[in-house]
Amino acid sequence: MGGFVPAKLRNRVPTQLRRAIPLYILCVIIIALFLNVDTFTVSRTTPVLKRSPSQKVLGESAQPSSTFPKKIWQSWKVDPFSFAIRDSTTAKSWTTKNPGYRYEVLTDNNDMVYVEEHFGPNGFNRPDIVDMYRTINLTIIKADLLRYMVMYAEGGVYADIDVEALKPVYRFVPERYSQSDVDMVIGVEIDQPEFRDHPILGPKSTSFCQWTFMCKPRLPVMLQLVENIMKWLSDIAQQQNVPVSEVVLDFDEVISGTGPSAFTIAVLKEMNRQSDGSKTITWDDFHGMDESKVVSRVLVLNVEAFAAGQGHSDSGNHNARGAYVKHHYHASNWPSKHPRFSHPVYGEVERCNWDVECVKKWDENVETYKTLSAEEQELRKQERKAELARQLEEARAEQEQAMRLEQLGQAQRKAEAEAKAKAEAEAKAMQNAQAQGPALFGFPQQPAPPTKPDHLPPAFPPPPQGQAQDPPFAHPPAQEKPFGSL
Repeated sequence: MGGFVPAKLRNRVPTQLRRAIPLYILCVIIIALFLNVDTFTVSRTTPVLKRSPSQKVLGESAQPSSTFPKKIWQSWKVDPFSFAIRDSTTAKSWTTKNPGYRYEVLTDNNDMVYVEEHFGPNGFNRPDIVDMYRTINLTIIKADLLRYMVMYAEGGVYADIDVEALKPVYRFVPERYSQSDVDMVIGVEIDQPEFRDHPILGPKSTSFCQWTFMCKPRLPVMLQLVENIMKWLSDIAQQQNVPVSEVVLDFDEVISGTGPSAFTIAVLKEMNRQSDGSKTITWDDFHGMDESKVVSRVLVLNVEAFAAGQGHSDSGNHNARGAYVKHHYHASNWPSKHPRFSHPVYGEVERCNWDVECVKKWDENVETYKTLSAEEQELRKQERKAELARQLEEARAEQEQAMRLEQLGQAQRKAEAEAKAKAEAEAKAMQNAQAQGPALFGFPQQPAPPTKPDHLPPAFPPPPQGQAQDPPFAHPPAQEKPFGSL
C-alpha cells in the first residue's frame, strides 16, 4: 500500500498516515459516486411534459365523450331575470322539459368575459379570436360566432332565444343510435335544391339548421367555423377599405358568411374529411329525408325535427311526433339592419316562400323589366310606390279599425262584467234576506211561548175547593158617577 505515496514524501510522512491514505481516497470516490448517482442512472419511464397555458394548442382534446354534455345554451341581450314574457316562456320550456340539464344564458354584459376566459391566455390562448370578437359591432355576427365558440369550448345544446322546446333533449338521438357513435346532432332547415342555380335563392336553397343543434366539445368543425368567419370578415373589411368594426353587410352576406350557409358548408367539408373517401358527400345525400341518418359521426335529422311549420321543404307541422322544437321568430329582427335584395317594382323574391310558380313569375317580371325603356321603368316604379302607399294606408285603416273594435270589445266586456257583478250582488242579498226571515219584510215574528219548568212550584196556590178567587192583580170594578160630575 505504501506505493501510493511518492518517493520524495515517503520519508517525511508517518508510516500510519501513509497506510491510511488509500482508505481516504476510496471513501472520497464512494461519496462522489453516491452524490452523482442520477448522472449514471438511465430512467426507465417516459418523462411527463406539462404545457404551460401559453403553449396550449387549440384543437387538442381528450378522448371524445361517450355522451353529450347536459348543458343548454342561449344568448340574448339581457339576463333571464329581465326577459320579456315571450322570451321567458320559450326559455322555461327548455328547463321544464330537461330538469337534469344545466341552463345558461350569455348576454351583452357577460359574453366578453366568457370569450376571454375560454379563449384568452388561461384558456385556449387565442388572442386573435378574442380581439376579433371584441372588435365586431354587428350583433348577428357576434351571435353566430358566440354559439360556435361555446359549442367548441363546452358543447351541449344551443338554441336561439325564440326557440321553444317541444320534446326533451334525449329525444334528439333516436334509440337506434348510440351517443358514443355520434359527435354532433343537426337538422335540415331548407331543402329546396331545385333553386340551387337561382341568383338570389341559390346559396340559401339547401342548408342545415343552426338555430338549434347539439355538439360534443372540441369538435374541429366548430373551430373551423370560427376561423372561417374571422378570415371572411377580414377580407370584407379589406374590400370595403374599412376596419372590421365598420363593415356593412346585407342579408345574403350574413347568411353566407356566418349563418346557415356557412354552417352547412363547414359541416359538409368536415363530413368529407372524416369519410373514407370512397364517395363525395353532398346535399343530395340529405335531400327528401324521411328518416335520420349518421354520416361521419354527424347525426342528421329530417326537416321536421328542428324546422317544422315553415310552409316549404315538406317540413310538416309542430304537432307531429318528430317535431322537437318550434321556432317563433319573434327575436329574428336582424334582417331590418341587413336588408334582403328588393326589386324596385317586384319586391323581395323571398316573399314567395319557395313556391315554384311564385318564384317563376317573379323572375319573369324582373327579366321583362330589364327590357323596358328608362321612362317605362320609371312609370312602373311610380305605380309601385302608389300601390305600396295604398297598401300601407289600408293596413293603417285596418289597424285603426281593429283598435276601435278592441276598445268597443273592452267596453262591452266591462259592461257585461259590471252587470254580472250587480246581478250576483242582488242574488246574494236576496239569499241573505230569505235567511233572515219575514221580519225583514215588516211582519213581526211571533215569539215562541215560554216553557215552564216542571220542578218549579205554581206561582199562586190553588183556591180552596168550592171557593172562587179573583185572578191575581185584578182591580175592583170602577163605580159609575153621575153625568157631568168631575
